[in-house]
Amino acid sequence: MESHADEVVVDCDAFRIYRSGKMDRLHLPARAPTGLDPASGVRSKDVVLDAGTGLSARLFLPSLGPHPSSKKLPVLVFYHGGAFLIESAVSTQYHGYVASLAAEAGVLAVSVEYRLAPEHPLPAAYDDAWAALQWAASAQDEWIAEHGDVARLFLAGDSAGGNMVHNILIKLASSDPAPRIEGAILLHPWFGGSTLVDGEAPEKAKEMATIWEFACPGAAGGADDPRYNPTAPGAPGLENLRCERLLVCAGEKDWAAARDRAYYAAVAASVWRGSAAWLESEGEGHVFFLEKPECARARELMDRVVAFVAGS
Repeated sequence: MESHADEVVVDCDAFRIYRSGKMDRLHLPARAPTGLDPASGVRSKDVVLDAGTGLSARLFLPSLGPHPSSKKLPVLVFYHGGAFLIESAVSTQYHGYVASLAAEAGVLAVSVEYRLAPEHPLPAAYDDAWAALQWAASAQDEWIAEHGDVARLFLAGDSAGGNMVHNILIKLASSDPAPRIEGAILLHPWFGGSTLVDGEAPEKAKEMATIWEFACPGAAGGADDPRYNPTAPGAPGLENLRCERLLVCAGEKDWAAARDRAYYAAVAASVWRGSAAWLESEGEGHVFFLEKPECARARELMDRVVAFVAGS
């Protein structure tokens, strides 16, 4: 008979969490090789940022053409999703997406390989996200120094990575000196809270809160920790977001869509001085663009992200 400690509290396609605190990762992502992609002309390489913590990043440099100009590329720091528990910047899925983003938006992308819970509970991933931004902004790497314009910094992330983008933007407000962020792209960001918002499914919200508290056992207020619920009582005001432009994206049928709409509405209603935009992909679910990158809605989303980076 199954013991109480062995009871499964979360069972999904990618992982299983037990009441004992154990977790099984059910599908380890395949690692994509670095190098030159002949189809897109994008080059990639891996760089260790902190040997002590194991923090690293995969850099993507788009083709500069047969006659490279002296104009430098915007630098985009990307944080992958996976509930802070799974996935990788070097998986075939994220390698493919960020390489496409670099090629189409014309950015030098820094995809961060941060530490995962439960081996490294939050705030380890947040700490890594911040350290990676500082590293990218310092232009220590030869690719960034030669080809990157760190005066045009962008942040982007999907799901848990979108959550990380928000939290970095808040942290920047209390940091001096701090890198200037031109724009931030939150792709289906993962937020929650103890009180349901309009359109949020109760059972899914409960499951997501369980996953959050598993990844962040020290969460203050559980699901109302400000890092998970940006509009919780006592959370830093959204006027503290430190970027000039913000793009929030969701899928119409995404379990996270209700929270994402509420987040965008709260930003738009705040006294934040930046410019916020919203894109909802009709008929699509959570991070659909990773599994179906060539579908019409994924193309529409990529086009919007490209336009956002270009300033339109």
